[in-house]
Amino acid sequence: MDTFLWGALPYLAFLSLVVGLVWRHRYDKFGWTTRSSEVYERRILNWASPAFHYGILFVLAGHLVGLFVPATWTAAVGVDEHAYHLFSLVGGTLSGLLAVVGLATLLYRRRRNMPVLRATTANDKAMYLLLFGEICVGLYSKLTNSNLHRGYDYRATIAPWARSLFTLHPKVGLWDAVPTSYRVHAVIGMLLIAVVPYTRLVHMFSAPWFYLFRPYLVYRSRPPGQVGERPTRPGWERIDA
Repeated sequence: MDTFLWGALPYLAFLSLVVGLVWRHRYDKFGWTTRSSEVYERRILNWASPAFHYGILFVLAGHLVGLFVPATWTAAVGVDEHAYHLFSLVGGTLSGLLAVVGLATLLYRRRRNMPVLRATTANDKAMYLLLFGEICVGLYSKLTNSNLHRGYDYRATIAPWARSLFTLHPKVGLWDAVPTSYRVHAVIGMLLIAVVPYTRLVHMFSAPWFYLFRPYLVYRSRPPGQVGERPTRPGWERIDA
């Protein structure tokens, strides 16, 4: 079972992600959307959605740093283990709580608003269950295995395993001493990655990043006294060949 969970499941999840994205883009381009329900209700949505998205972005950033930046690198820039632990504990907990509050409020809105509830599919319900469970188990793992002085050092076990996946020789044995809650968190996370292309979560791959690189928009001022549309000239409009 350990060989499957930590040696095969990561690659199966990544394969499902890639194949699913290609399939979705080819056969369901017009379904590649969040199916926004803003038209039904926006008062709660206006603050709950940003809270969830900002929280989950900070959580993802923390995971990327924790898993793929070796401890020797952070130590080289002057961040010792205790400072990193405090930043991970406090920052990760606050980010996770922000994501939980935002998602819980979105689920409350979806349950209490009948038009929004009717627009919720079985696929959405399963996705929300996985997503909410993943965040809650992650928070539970962090808080039950850490305090302000010390905590479980996942950078000595889970992080080297994650980096070993890129060598196609995963270090499965590193999971032998990992707490059970972290194991559950990792499995749910891999399942979540596998189903992303088949749910509304696919919209994360359509973020308008090109706005950061597009050229500036040039606005031209009108000559003095010219306000509104260009005055219509009498006669026929010229058609250039």
